[in-house]
Amino acid sequence: MISLASPTLIKQIPDDTQHSLDIVLSLDTSGSMSLNGFNEFDYNQSRWSVVQDVASDFIKKRTKDRISMVIFGDTSAIVSPLSYDNTSPLSTLQNISIGLVGRSTALIDSLATATSLLQYSLSSSKLIILLSDGDDTASKLPLEIVLTLLQKHHIKVYTIAIGESNNNLLQLISSKTNAKSFIANNKKNLNEVYKEISSLELSTHKLSTIKVIEYFYFYPLVLSLFFALLIAYKSRNSEKI
Repeated sequence: MISLASPTLIKQIPDDTQHSLDIVLSLDTSGSMSLNGFNEFDYNQSRWSVVQDVASDFIKKRTKDRISMVIFGDTSAIVSPLSYDNTSPLSTLQNISIGLVGRSTALIDSLATATSLLQYSLSSSKLIILLSDGDDTASKLPLEIVLTLLQKHHIKVYTIAIGESNNNLLQLISSKTNAKSFIANNKKNLNEVYKEISSLELSTHKLSTIKVIEYFYFYPLVLSLFFALLIAYKSRNSEKI
């Protein structure tokens, strides 16, 4: 009867669950990013200098995520690999100069480069935040192929247009990857855009408990079998006497 009642022990085990994101910042370093006037409070600050400031603030706040960085001009290049250590992309970002990989705009190729960083990621959320101020003028890969790769690997691309020159292309890329497209006309706008993306893509960290039930029916069952065998043995001996 005790075995049928199935004695149990319930344990509470901590479940420290984290949901982190893998994020690639894909940044335009073409010649036009050297233009001034994007900061409404400092006309002499270039577009690129503004991006360095705002993107740095974004990186500092994503402490639970892996961050990587790609830049593009005539070609695209990985300048910081995926890492939880945000000191690497922060340091790299401050040392990048306009025209480092050419002064044209290989925007579509930069997405392929960013995808190469994310395609083997095991994160449940994979993002590219693509920022550019001009139309694609140097990519060698067709947009359709790159979009297929992004969809295959479930990568969302948030796009930010500095001004509206290439907004149609950026809107298309975001819509095809279930993300959003933004326009930033000044430094304040750009800050707001990165804040909105942060609010849309939250990292979570929750501490809860899991109930683990251990069943102990085996022990009374063995004990019962032992006594049954003992009684049978004694009965047999009694019959012999």
